[in-house]
Amino acid sequence: MVDLGNALRSALGDDGDVRLRALDRHVRAADASHFLLTPQAVVVARDAEHVGRLMRATAGLRVPLTFRAGGTSLSGQGVTDGVLVDVRTGFRELEVLDEGRRVRVQPGLTLRQVNARLAAYGRRLGPDPASEAACTVGGVVANNSSGMACGTVENCYRTVESLVLVLPSGRVVDTGARDADERLRALEPRLYEGLLRLRDRVRGNPGSLATVARQFAMKNTMGYGVNSYVDFDTAARILAHLAIGSEGTLAFVAEATFRTIPVRKHVASGLAVFRSLADANRALPALIGTGAATIELLDATSLRVAQTHGAASDVPAQVAALQVEEQAALLVEYQAGTAGELAELVASGDGTLADLPLTTPVRLDGDPGERAKLWKLRKGLYASVAGARPPGTTALLEDIVVPVGQLADTCESLRDLFRTYDYRDSVIFGHAKDGNVHFMLTDRFESEARLARYHSFTEKMVDLVLGHGGSLKAEHGTGRVMAPYVRRQYGDELYDVMRETKRLLDPDGILNPGVVLNDDPAAHLKHLKLHPRVEEEVDRCVECGFCEPVCPSKDLTLTPRQRIVARRAAESARRDEDGELVAELEEAYRYDGLDTCAADGMCQTACPVHINTGDLVKRLRRDVHGRAETAAWTVAAKHWSGVSRAGSLALSVAAHAPSALVTGATDAGRAVLGADAVPRWTPDLPAGGRRRARPPIEGADALYLPACVGSMFGSAGLGVQVSLERLCERAGLKLAVPQGIDSLCCGTPWSSKGFPRGYEEMRARVIEAVTSAGQARVISDATSCTEGFTKVLRGVPGVRVEDAVVFVAEQVLPRLPPPRKLPALVLHPTCSSAQLGVDDALLAVARVVAEDVHVPVDWGCCAFAGDRGMLHPELTAAATAPEAREVVTVAAAAHASCNRTCELGMTRATGQAYRHVLELLEEITRAS
Repeated sequence: MVDLGNALRSALGDDGDVRLRALDRHVRAADASHFLLTPQAVVVARDAEHVGRLMRATAGLRVPLTFRAGGTSLSGQGVTDGVLVDVRTGFRELEVLDEGRRVRVQPGLTLRQVNARLAAYGRRLGPDPASEAACTVGGVVANNSSGMACGTVENCYRTVESLVLVLPSGRVVDTGARDADERLRALEPRLYEGLLRLRDRVRGNPGSLATVARQFAMKNTMGYGVNSYVDFDTAARILAHLAIGSEGTLAFVAEATFRTIPVRKHVASGLAVFRSLADANRALPALIGTGAATIELLDATSLRVAQTHGAASDVPAQVAALQVEEQAALLVEYQAGTAGELAELVASGDGTLADLPLTTPVRLDGDPGERAKLWKLRKGLYASVAGARPPGTTALLEDIVVPVGQLADTCESLRDLFRTYDYRDSVIFGHAKDGNVHFMLTDRFESEARLARYHSFTEKMVDLVLGHGGSLKAEHGTGRVMAPYVRRQYGDELYDVMRETKRLLDPDGILNPGVVLNDDPAAHLKHLKLHPRVEEEVDRCVECGFCEPVCPSKDLTLTPRQRIVARRAAESARRDEDGELVAELEEAYRYDGLDTCAADGMCQTACPVHINTGDLVKRLRRDVHGRAETAAWTVAAKHWSGVSRAGSLALSVAAHAPSALVTGATDAGRAVLGADAVPRWTPDLPAGGRRRARPPIEGADALYLPACVGSMFGSAGLGVQVSLERLCERAGLKLAVPQGIDSLCCGTPWSSKGFPRGYEEMRARVIEAVTSAGQARVISDATSCTEGFTKVLRGVPGVRVEDAVVFVAEQVLPRLPPPRKLPALVLHPTCSSAQLGVDDALLAVARVVAEDVHVPVDWGCCAFAGDRGMLHPELTAAATAPEAREVVTVAAAAHASCNRTCELGMTRATGQAYRHVLELLEEITRAS
């Protein structure tokens, strides 16, 4: 392995990022599929030239090479025991062309990120997979992804205009260049001639033409896209479209140019519930005839899981009210460019739905809140169902398509197979409008008998789907799971064309071997995941990767998925009695897994099964603390007034001392006591703030708990406490601050660091202060502290905690005269504002402050996380980099947020002074 690492570093040069640590290799081994292979090395690629060097090096070493971006693929195409190449970190450039009608994008961006940039032009990408928040452009192109509405018309194959490809030879080819064909013939004459020869071979065979026409009339990602040989004439265009759906086995997609589609802004959705799965499927032809954009199928198991998993507030009322027995549902949506067009579509849909055998009438609703709930349910369905599996089992999601008229019989036959092979609680759901359904089963692949059962089931399922004129893969890619069955679906002639295509492009066979084409009939039974039981959060995780885009440490150390995978890898090594591997993983995990986790809980907002990996990290931090640390933090809780004032005083002294001297002193302390023990002072930190204590107030409208971070870290202006008090005074409202406020805290420092004794000490103090005050409404002025107080006071009768921003939006703004607004404001929401549901109120206040409010597309948790931005400033730097790049391009009169430490983090990242939005509101209303 060391020799491989040296060879790769030699080939890549000084800018090569080659990782051989056990932790790096194991955490990146897993993707969303049910396969698991551990790479020999991980390389973080930066650009196309970098990838070309890597291809030449691995070809010389005869080592397989596999590309990975979002890791949301479900068929095993993103795992390897060779070299795994991370293309998510370095490939994130985007250029909007022709006023949004086209877009040039690199493979590391997610679909959601691209669509967010296209939204200003009223456009979006055609593919719309359920994983759009996490899947990347690279994976979407490599798998020819489609989704809910795009069908076969707006998928990658139909909307990609051109690609920049890195071939296994290391050469870079731009298929969109004017002279693309001539350059391809000059650079790769053997490839050029071979593509044209295969084109003529396919076109000259009537049987091949008939099979291509039949197979690709449906969604179909089985094998290579040999329809390219029929649809396109030139070698460059054939090459580009062969690469689409090739799963990284033919070339690397370094850049894609898409033709975009208009956003159809007028929508209406409804959930039609039928007595049975058969009734739902038989209703499809009639509903398709109404022009529905999407028709998504959910069987009874899907509906049961939707009722019980996730927050109750996220469950649509119609689903929550069901007494589920054998029902099935169709999620029907109409989309149009104008209100009039939508009204016509809805009228047609209403008329058809009225004649269908529904259990209850369905209302096609344009309410965005209800639509969001329905689609959140649908998009998170796979992970939710998989998360409900018995602990220790592995989930397999299959993806098939048949002609719509065959779907009812196919689903009934599938259910018969589930019963025959005793796969209980299996689920069927998917894109019914296209005849494309997914089904999931779970098993423990720990014995030959269980593998034999799975193999026999698969054989019967293959016969069933092909017997109904379908394809074994509709949109998830062939991968490892269906590679042994490509020949059976296409026949010997087209299979040989595919084999020749692979040999033409990858003669050394280094790119993702065993994927798409595999002559081993048992390939799909090898390298299956086994999930050891570890902890509650770990056991529920299906490694879908939805959490990764929102994680602040994703570009520095580990993501939530990777933190969980590392725990599983250590437990597996422990069971294998590999003590050396356990020790190596645990040693590296201390910094990568624990110290650099912001524990912000943003992962929970993206996780379909609501796993908060931050909670796991907090417990693990508790386990590594010594007695001295625990005692010190317990004492701090008992004497928080003195501790917080000392911190404030220290910051004030530091602000007036030579900065090099203070930074040097903290750096020396960190070197001796550890980076996780001593904060690093830097000149961008402010002086200390004011005390929080106030005289008692009678007849107050709310009990106000000012955040201690506002007293520790001062503001350039009045500070949020004084600003809020003045705003309320102008509105005729009174805020009471409890006695002893300087000794109170929301408890987050103790909970996030893993000091439960100190947390309970502080919790008792807060409860006593609040209940003694006798106020029902409690507010705080920093969203992270509002979140903390919400947890501390949960269960205390008659107490409701809300953020000051919400209080001002609801109670203060209506009582203030219209102010003279600032021209433009950049607004940074926070992880806590997102989790608390405060963002709408935050925007409402910001829009009173400024005419134009810009929320960065790439906003995310700043990872300052209390003092973590001072303990590990590299974490905040990595977390804020994407947002900062956007912010510096926006002309604004002010920059705002709603949490003091987040303001510090964003000020550090951008060089712009961020302040609490309520401070700005106070200033512009001062003279009104």
